[in-house]
Amino acid sequence: MRKLAEKPAFWRSFALFEALEAAALAALAGLARQQQWQPGEMLFQRGDPGDWMVALAAGRVKLTLLAPGGRELILRHAEAGDTLGEFALVDGGPRSADATAVQATTGFVLHRAQFTALAGAHPDLGLSVARYFCRRLRETTEQLEGIALYQLEARLARFLLFTLRQLNGADLPPTAVLRLEISQGDLAAVLGASRPKVNRALQALEAAGAIGRKDGAWTLDMAALSAAAEPEA
Repeated sequence: MRKLAEKPAFWRSFALFEALEAAALAALAGLARQQQWQPGEMLFQRGDPGDWMVALAAGRVKLTLLAPGGRELILRHAEAGDTLGEFALVDGGPRSADATAVQATTGFVLHRAQFTALAGAHPDLGLSVARYFCRRLRETTEQLEGIALYQLEARLARFLLFTLRQLNGADLPPTAVLRLEISQGDLAAVLGASRPKVNRALQALEAAGAIGRKDGAWTLDMAALSAAAEPEA
C-alpha cells in the first residue's frame, strides 16, 4: 500500500488533489503517513480538534451524528478515494461528526502543519481545494434539495444516481451494476425515512423496472431511474 501511495495516479484519484502537478503530488506522498483502523474503531469524534485529514485507500467509514434520544443519524459512508477531515483541516474548527470504521480501513494521514507547508510551496493546492469545496457544496445542496422537495421514491432514485456518478463519473452506461454495501437501515437513515418506507420505495422502483436486486448487487436502468428521480419532468 505504501508503494501505491508513492505514485501520482494514487493521489490524483482523490478529488481534493486531482488537479495538482507532479511535484506537489510527490511532496504529498512524502508527507502522508499510512494508518489503519479496525472495524468499530473511531477515527475521530464530533468536537475533537481537526488537526489532520485522511485520504482513504481501502475500507469504509461511516460519518454520523447522535440525534436527540440517542438515535444515530448517518450522514454518509466514505470509501477508498474519499477524504475525511479536510474541512476542519482548512478552517481550524473542531470535527463536525463522528467517523467510525465499518470495515478494516487503511488511509494516509496529513497533518495541518504539513498541509500548510505544502500549500505554501505549491500554490496550485489552494485552487484545487477551492474547487473541491465548491463541488462538495453543490453536492450538499443537491442532497438537501432531494430531502426537502422530493417524495421518497424520487429521493431514493436520486441517491442511487448520485452514488453511481461518485463511483463512475458523469457518463453512465444505459445499464449499470451497483453493489451498495450498507444496510437497509443505514440507507433509511441517509434518506431521512423509516426502513419499512424505504423497503416499499425499493419495491416500487423494482416494479417500475428502474432497479433489479440479486446476490447483493443492484442492476440499475438509467432511463427508468432518471425518470423516477424527476417525477414531474
